Amino acid sequence: MVRYSSVSGFFLTLGLVIFSLPAMAQKGGATTPTRPPAPSPSPNTNTPNTIPNNNNRNNNPEYGAGEMQRPIFLSGKVVMDDGTPPTESVTIEMICAGAPRPQGYTGSKGRFSFQLGQQNMVLSDASMESSAISGQRQGGFGQTGVRTNNGLGSGRTGRPNLMGCDLRAVLPGFRSDQVSLNSRQSFDNPDVGTIVLHRLSNVQGTTISAISLAAPKDAKKAYDKGIDAMSKQKPEDAIAHFEKAVAVYPKYASAWYELGRLQAMRGQAEEAHKSLLQSISADPKYVSPHVEVAKLSARERKWEEALTSSSEALRLNPVEFPLAYFLNAVANLNLHHLDAAEKSVREAIKLDPQMQNPKEAQVLSVILREKGDVAGAAEQMRTYIKLAPNAPDIAVAKSDLVEMEKKSVAEAPGKSN
Repeated sequence: MVRYSSVSGFFLTLGLVIFSLPAMAQKGGATTPTRPPAPSPSPNTNTPNTIPNNNNRNNNPEYGAGEMQRPIFLSGKVVMDDGTPPTESVTIEMICAGAPRPQGYTGSKGRFSFQLGQQNMVLSDASMESSAISGQRQGGFGQTGVRTNNGLGSGRTGRPNLMGCDLRAVLPGFRSDQVSLNSRQSFDNPDVGTIVLHRLSNVQGTTISAISLAAPKDAKKAYDKGIDAMSKQKPEDAIAHFEKAVAVYPKYASAWYELGRLQAMRGQAEEAHKSLLQSISADPKYVSPHVEVAKLSARERKWEEALTSSSEALRLNPVEFPLAYFLNAVANLNLHHLDAAEKSVREAIKLDPQMQNPKEAQVLSVILREKGDVAGAAEQMRTYIKLAPNAPDIAVAKSDLVEMEKKSVAEAPGKSN
């Protein structure tokens, strides 16, 4: 079992923890409802996809006796705050009990449709990857915290429990409106309306590649087909379309970026790295590929590279990428640069006032403990436990907190050993 008191052990198992920008709650208008088909299975092995032993269902009082869960389908569209569809693929996340989980992608026109819990092809772009710390796989959790075969919590009726769950769009550099799923049931109209993305600020680095906007028609057509294939959970088709797009227009930074993300998802680290470097070469001010390279380097525990890439992302854009600060903190911590690590993770928290990434507090706890601030470390671990009560490593976190609290009391003024 991983213990947080060991920094080297903690971060060797950390591997990669990803973060998504916080959002504000606001429901958009309606779109034409459609019932999407269930996504086809993907060979991806990197995305957590826990399927419990169904033999336990009849013995679990949280399930209806022998009742199968009904799937929930959701559809809608994403637009920018000027009413136009996004030019890049946008991840759609569901957030339950503070834990975000990616569910699908938008197509080329900004529309999305998927069945909740069947995110087989979706890149893990969220901080919910506790499995990267604990070594355990996890499903999504509803209010009850019961694991189920579609990743949703379930109540005693066997119906998915979406109390406390919201839906949002994720695109670095933008704040998303948020749609509540509290009262949604299996047979409800799947349409959730329009989710609006709002630009955060203007800086040197760009969150959308300006070079890519000059792509010729044939390259743009292939790119759009790739985005649509991603939204339909067809990674092989998406890769083929993106490869065609960059063959037609070698400076298509957005296509190189999407190709690299897909290759990373499929475990093709070397290919992904090359594609992302091509994206950076085509448009050096395009921030997203710098962050993706930092992710890849962190996954491979190449901390110097992770530090270099995250630092470049922050040089280009120091105000819109809390994930870059988070990865920078993780890299610095593993390189034993504790002051720099603390500074970066506190910047990540400052840009994430709603603490949508609870692991910021978890990492800060490790940093403070290494620096001898046991009381501060305990406070941050309490924050992590409060914000991520259903994390798979929560028992370890609680146990470690008990140890820190005992040590803090023992070291308090007036206490004798």
